[in-house]
Amino acid sequence: MDDTDARGSLAPPSLEKTLSPTILALDCRPSASTLSSGGEKGAVGEDVVTLKRRMPLLDYLRQHNWTGHPAGRSEIVGLCPLHEETRPSFYVNTRKDVFYCHGCGRGGDLIRFVQLSRRLSFRQSLACLESKTTPESGSAGVLEQTAAFYQQQLDQYPEAMLYLNKRGLHDPALIRELEIGYAPGGILRRHLTAQGYSFDLLRQSGLLNANGSDALCQRIVFPLREGEQIINLYGRSIGSAFAHRFLPGTKGGLYAWEKVRHCSEVILVEGLFDYAVLRQAGFDNVTCSLGTHLNAEQFVQLCDGPRTVYLTFDVDANLSGQQAAQQLADRLHTHGIASRRVQLPEGHDPNSFFVQGGDAREFQVLLEDAR
Repeated sequence: MDDTDARGSLAPPSLEKTLSPTILALDCRPSASTLSSGGEKGAVGEDVVTLKRRMPLLDYLRQHNWTGHPAGRSEIVGLCPLHEETRPSFYVNTRKDVFYCHGCGRGGDLIRFVQLSRRLSFRQSLACLESKTTPESGSAGVLEQTAAFYQQQLDQYPEAMLYLNKRGLHDPALIRELEIGYAPGGILRRHLTAQGYSFDLLRQSGLLNANGSDALCQRIVFPLREGEQIINLYGRSIGSAFAHRFLPGTKGGLYAWEKVRHCSEVILVEGLFDYAVLRQAGFDNVTCSLGTHLNAEQFVQLCDGPRTVYLTFDVDANLSGQQAAQQLADRLHTHGIASRRVQLPEGHDPNSFFVQGGDAREFQVLLEDAR
């Protein structure tokens, strides 16, 4: 999608000719806008900026079951939700936060998309989106409160600190920076309800199970942030339970991406303990994909500028980590991004490499020898 297409699409086509969306089922009803009146253009402009910051266009589309695949730096393509088609022609530019369909010729921003797909006026679209992006009272802070509470528990449970030491993580400053906490289980519900959060909200956020018990139990907890906001929590079991657990919802983009997005060389690992020990060893240009298979947002992030990506996935006995690294290297190559596969010793990941005696100098050699 070029700039001319995006700019040229802003002249609205006749809404009477707009076809019903093929993928959306938004339960917004046309209603009077609660935003500023027509004479308060400045306030309306501020509302629009704030609303689009809360809800990027791509996030909105994904929430309504639209799927696409990378089609270049900062672009994703898929079937157009505004008309029937069999060949993908609907492009989303994630950097500019706009869309354009080469099939029907429509384009614009999030608000324009809601206008076209729901047949609403500009102000009705604003009101509709505002109702969908304004969190339930208290929900914006419940994950922050939870993460802070878990951080307070970390020093109270020797088994949690022992686990961190076992995983090679011992720098108190880094532990605080990453906001690592511990979920012992059985005490979060009482704490949060005492803070005024409703039982229903805790259930909806996934912090409580169906039976009302704490969802995270005996787990080291890493908050996952997108910008300044926590969007999910990752819990790593220190016992016999299944190792990995996230709360319901998105895992978001690459972990701590804002810290490295301008780096010309980026080390990509699959696990948060891999990330933590590399940071502890002095490697600041590291990010984490939370698994070997990147989602569309993470892949677009890696492709948003010229860089070399050092793929540092686990060397598993079944070769799954190395196979995933090779597949990702091939995909990056097709998008003009250079990559290098870091060959750890057999059976190791970055975390175990350092736990079993590896140091920063030896890891640097592995980076220099990467294929």
